[in-house]
Amino acid sequence: MYGSETWRLTENNKRRVEATEMDALRRSSRISRKERIRNVTIRQEIGLEETIIKEIEQNQLTWYGHVQRVAEGRSPKIAMKWMPKQKRARGRPKKNWMEGIRKAMNERNLNEGQWEDRKQWSLSVGQRRKRFETNITYKLLNIFHNNHERKLKTSDDST
Repeated sequence: MYGSETWRLTENNKRRVEATEMDALRRSSRISRKERIRNVTIRQEIGLEETIIKEIEQNQLTWYGHVQRVAEGRSPKIAMKWMPKQKRARGRPKKNWMEGIRKAMNERNLNEGQWEDRKQWSLSVGQRRKRFETNITYKLLNIFHNNHERKLKTSDDST
């Protein structure tokens, strides 16, 4: 996802992104919501293990490690450390990007300073990108075929 490294992922945004992802998966496999097939089942049929949120978090952690390794005077490092001087609004402050990074690091048991070793950081983040299998077209066609057979079977049963 282009630019996802800098997104602040709120729970509302996560729900929206996941809903959009499932809509795309359902459309590509030609399975309607009316068929009442669970999202988990569709994911298993296609062969996707993780949601797009995990990929976004991986991208964010990769970017965070990159910026931490950058020299002190560079713009990305300055922007990451910048804090606004204005008085904040009343109430609980909104969660910022850095809090999302800390949460993702805790989930993966990553510590401050581990980004120095680029290879180890990339392995820990889980950036060994799983290739979207080359036979994904085959899988989608297989799902379409099974879906079509299921519809034929239900129409035969009703007649």
